[in-house]
Amino acid sequence: MAHAATVDPQTAIPKVNTITLDHPWAWLAKGWKDLSRAPKFSLAYGTVFVLVSYLLTLGLVSEDLFFIIPPLAAGFFLVAPLLGIGLYQISDTLERGEQVQFCNALTAWRRNQVHLSAMALVLVMVMLAWMLAALLVFALLYHQPVPTWENFIPVVFLSGTSPAFLLTGIAVGALIAAFTFAISAITVPMLMDRQVDVFTAMQTSVHAVRTNWQAMALWACLIVMFVGVGLATFYLGLIVAMPLVGHATWHAYRDLVPRD
Repeated sequence: MAHAATVDPQTAIPKVNTITLDHPWAWLAKGWKDLSRAPKFSLAYGTVFVLVSYLLTLGLVSEDLFFIIPPLAAGFFLVAPLLGIGLYQISDTLERGEQVQFCNALTAWRRNQVHLSAMALVLVMVMLAWMLAALLVFALLYHQPVPTWENFIPVVFLSGTSPAFLLTGIAVGALIAAFTFAISAITVPMLMDRQVDVFTAMQTSVHAVRTNWQAMALWACLIVMFVGVGLATFYLGLIVAMPLVGHATWHAYRDLVPRD
């Protein structure tokens, strides 16, 4: 059931709590607890992501489009807040002391379907912008012969032969990632939990990140670390990393935006 928002009359958005650097670690602890309480559903969710990742990778490699894989993997961080909606539902169900059913996670979208769809469109557009920017940077600044699939990562990213390409790619990626994190850090769980519009939810997320920029910067780094490990282990680590971060994100939202 959706909850009424406690609105700040000066900003016309829900009030945001001030948190400390201890909170991101507490979110991870709560996320792990949720995963432990509903392992069958949480790990199944993570397994689906791994299978889809393998299918996409194999499809791109088979079509000799392997150079799209690195920006696509980086783009995963941009749409991950949306992909975790079922995990937020599981955490919400556990928080209310109810029994978790996988079908409940699948119906989370219907709780605020119009505005969640709008947020999905925003994140997809951001990801497309990132993919276009990454391919453009590669085309303009990478002047070496394109290596084979087996040597692509070592030659392109680890050899140091194209510093301008690497620095520009990192700078562009960091700007897009910072913008996306600001507008989506708590937006999707908030839309699922409350009957608010997408603009209010994004404004609240930006306000939460700006108000607690140090703690939220730490939280962003932790997300990159856990999901990055998942990607670096040929996606297998995502079986645990995705549910852990997803459940923790729900608790981040609950700590940042007080209920009435």
